[in-house]
Amino acid sequence: MKKALITGISGQDGSYLAELLLSKGYEVHGIVRRQSLEAPSQNLSNLECCRERVNLHVASLDNHLSLYKVIQEVQPDELYHLAASSFVSYNFDDESSILTSNFNGTHYLLSSIKEVVPNCRFCFAGTSEMFGRVAVTPQNELTPFNPRSIYGVSKLASYHLVANYREQYGIFACTAILYNHESPRRDFKFVTRKITAAAAKIKLGLENRLYLGNLDAVRDWGYAPDYVHGMWLMLQHHTPDDYVIASGVTHAVRKFVDCAFKSLGLDYNHYVEVDPRFYRAAEKVPLCGDSSKIRTILGWASHKPLEEIIQEMIAHDLKLFSPDAGPPSYRPG
Repeated sequence: MKKALITGISGQDGSYLAELLLSKGYEVHGIVRRQSLEAPSQNLSNLECCRERVNLHVASLDNHLSLYKVIQEVQPDELYHLAASSFVSYNFDDESSILTSNFNGTHYLLSSIKEVVPNCRFCFAGTSEMFGRVAVTPQNELTPFNPRSIYGVSKLASYHLVANYREQYGIFACTAILYNHESPRRDFKFVTRKITAAAAKIKLGLENRLYLGNLDAVRDWGYAPDYVHGMWLMLQHHTPDDYVIASGVTHAVRKFVDCAFKSLGLDYNHYVEVDPRFYRAAEKVPLCGDSSKIRTILGWASHKPLEEIIQEMIAHDLKLFSPDAGPPSYRPG
């Protein structure tokens, strides 16, 4: 039986990946923070359907020894590094924390693999924000990186570190360059979940307004379970490599909002207001991924169109916020 270790197992991607691996007969282990175990109904809600079948270990990405000990104990065949700090801030201390945590965490994991389980296969969750301000669209694995956020910079540094361990030490290490991917498990701080949650609350009479930024900004949105399947495929191939995982189709935020409200029989124009606090100018060249490489080499496919993703998210949030649903494991305000 293969053993897999997942950082960020309680997040959207980590929980879907855990379910996928369990369905394939893996022994699944996950790294969580101690406070997650102290408030499991809030912090581990994404794992409700498989919590009893996964093995959770307390460790911190900021602590090399704690990660080393978990890897030494588990002896994983595959390690998926999905956890990262993505808080957007212009405060120096916050930026320093993001850079340090994201890069050092990746370094600690790779160095531990090198010392303890050199045959373990490693997948790092990269991001389209590594491309940042681009000159061409769509972007592929050969497009120059030009990050414009501390988060993107920290991920790009880790991307180069992964490549270094692959080339210098022979570690089977890959980076999945992930574009936006959504699901009912998306965190509420992301605009997509903010939209579906607000639409559901408005339909239920719990709210009457949704405040958003630039409705004409465009994104390449896909379906989270499809994307974690892509990461799994990467570690089953005979050689390690980096791959863009994306839908290859862009939609405006306005389209997402319209679809969400229409699915509830509502006209978004009656409820949505643009708030300058959330406004960001649209990119001159949009981030849109060219996933031809992973489609051709690994046979990956993006199966669910945006409209169906939105409908699934809306159905989930209607149930979550319905007064008749009973107390959920975690219901944000």
